[in-house]
Amino acid sequence: MGETREPEAGLQRWAAGVEYDGTPWLGWQRQKDGPSVQEKLEKALGFVADHPLELTCAGRTDAGVHATAQVVHFDTASRREAHAWILGGNTNLPDSIAIRWAQPVAPAFHARFAARSRRYRYVIANRPVRPGLEAGRVAWWRRPLDVARMQEAARHFVGEQDFTSLRAAACQAKSPVRRVHEVTVRRRGEYVLVDVHANAFLHHMVRNIAGVLLAVGDGRAELDWPREVLAARDRRQSGITAPAGGLYFVQVEYPPEFAMPDQEAPVLGPVPASV
Repeated sequence: MGETREPEAGLQRWAAGVEYDGTPWLGWQRQKDGPSVQEKLEKALGFVADHPLELTCAGRTDAGVHATAQVVHFDTASRREAHAWILGGNTNLPDSIAIRWAQPVAPAFHARFAARSRRYRYVIANRPVRPGLEAGRVAWWRRPLDVARMQEAARHFVGEQDFTSLRAAACQAKSPVRRVHEVTVRRRGEYVLVDVHANAFLHHMVRNIAGVLLAVGDGRAELDWPREVLAARDRRQSGITAPAGGLYFVQVEYPPEFAMPDQEAPVLGPVPASV
């Protein structure tokens, strides 16, 4: 557990749920060389607060990665109703970012460190022809995928283990160990959905899991290959990093005492995120 500093005297802590299309942004975190979701949200909510704000999120997303249920918190001296944060914030945001809800929270709440688990969904359009309308919002794989093989191989990722082989070289996490609660792979028409539920994630971890499963699904790798990848503890022994556009941050779980809103994800284009 990291630092969960409570708000200073006179400040009130708020939480908000945010969705965004990650295509135009260089990820969640503020960047020196380009636009970020955090920068836009801080400016929009700071306008409502009438003073600068600093946001903390439940999970940082990379450039091009989307979110349907990002959770943030901020501390403010301004007294506003929930609808003011939502409507005022959205008025000052670009179309690709929207605040879905806002509520005051206990001082002990922390969007990142209070989270028990997180869930990502990877969406693959599995068809011979590349997507047009969904370009940048789904991954595309032209070779036929055997979902049953992918699900069987996915069992190797479940449990608490070392995911060194499935994290980016630039990952700043102190430990490569994560607990994966569940990985499910299913088909919905021409879409293949890979859902990964874990206590936390490493940089590129879900995209690298998807890359391994794609190789198993199209027959280029054996069912036990994921186990060998993990045992190697070497990123070079793994598969591709699947494209960012197919990845969605869809759920954060918090202890019930924080009374957070339902984190059920909305529909992702033609693919129901709740299926």
